[in-house]
Amino acid sequence: MAFGAFERMVAFRYLRARRQEGFVSVIAIFSLLGIALGVATLIVVMAVMNGFRVEFVSNIVGINGYLRIYGAGDTVTGFDDLDAKLRQVPGVTAVRPLVEGQALASTPKTSTGVLVRGLRAADIASQPLLAEGIAKDALEQFSDDSAIVGWRLLDKLGVHVGDAVTLLVPQRDAAAPNAVPRVKSFRIVGTFDVGMSQYDGYFILMPLDAAQLFFRTGEGVSALEIFASDPDHLDAQRRAIAAIMGPGTRVLDWQQNFAGYLDIVAIQRNVMFLILTLIILVAAFNIISGMIMMVKSKGRDIAILRTMGASRAMVLRIFVLSGASIGFLGTLAGFVIGVEFAHHIEAIRGFLQGIFHVDLFNPEQYFLAQIPARIYASDVISVVTMAFALSLLATIYPAWRASRLDPVEALRYA
Repeated sequence: MAFGAFERMVAFRYLRARRQEGFVSVIAIFSLLGIALGVATLIVVMAVMNGFRVEFVSNIVGINGYLRIYGAGDTVTGFDDLDAKLRQVPGVTAVRPLVEGQALASTPKTSTGVLVRGLRAADIASQPLLAEGIAKDALEQFSDDSAIVGWRLLDKLGVHVGDAVTLLVPQRDAAAPNAVPRVKSFRIVGTFDVGMSQYDGYFILMPLDAAQLFFRTGEGVSALEIFASDPDHLDAQRRAIAAIMGPGTRVLDWQQNFAGYLDIVAIQRNVMFLILTLIILVAAFNIISGMIMMVKSKGRDIAILRTMGASRAMVLRIFVLSGASIGFLGTLAGFVIGVEFAHHIEAIRGFLQGIFHVDLFNPEQYFLAQIPARIYASDVISVVTMAFALSLLATIYPAWRASRLDPVEALRYA
């Protein structure tokens, strides 16, 4: 639909309502603001949801293996032989033995439940996400009865590096139901910070051999963690590993282990997109009402244009351009505001927290230490296209009514 210079001039003139038509102009302004608010909010929410998923997944695969192997019994035995076989599977980059168990951590100040992981110092050093948050001297002291604690957990326990923490686990012996729980003290040699409160606030790392002794797994381990070259395509590795391990073993990938979290993120993203789209839809309905009122108020002008030779198509284009201009300006304003807000959302959060003294993003609740935001061009294009398309569709009916207006009737009742 091409617009001539005359049509553009008339369309933009109609957007500047006279004093007696001020209400039409107010509706147009609120329609523009509604579209801008909807577009900006939708861009920000989509960016935050994308960032949350990216950070969540990167932390999961940075702390946990891409695949986890569980034995037919309580433990996986014969690790040394399995390590050589598993490393020959195409795509497998590392194999890590793991002893894992829950315990009660106690200090003179408090007690809390924790998840204990027994790992080798070399395996910790090979994981960038873990190694970057641990002091080098802590890994050098990581042996015997030592432990590395998440920094949030250290603060929760009320102790410091160099202090001791006592771990307690119940006996798992069916023949001795009244057995005394196992209790052992470990010296804290360092802390780690991975930026995810689920780990920083609940995990304790200890040497693999110490964990085997403490949890009484013997020469076995709780599981084997596999790292691969591509964390998103693991079917081939999973089948090959299952064939090596034999019947009775379970091989689960990280998406299966954390399916609940990933499903929640996906559902929230879709629901928020649907809800916030309604804001844009409401603004589009405002455009319809504002344009209908404009057509009624401009009946005499439309009649004069028709008698001067303006065609119905020309009148249609004038009012389509008037309504589309509101949608375009609102979409453009929302795009600029949304992208800038998403880029600086963490700084804005800190500023608002400093003013109102309210915790706007509790890491204990949202798992991450700061608000993540990832702006994808595809999401922004989808939002902008949808907003402008809805705005354009909202102008069709009022513009069609204007083009069908009878000049004689309009002048008779003007």
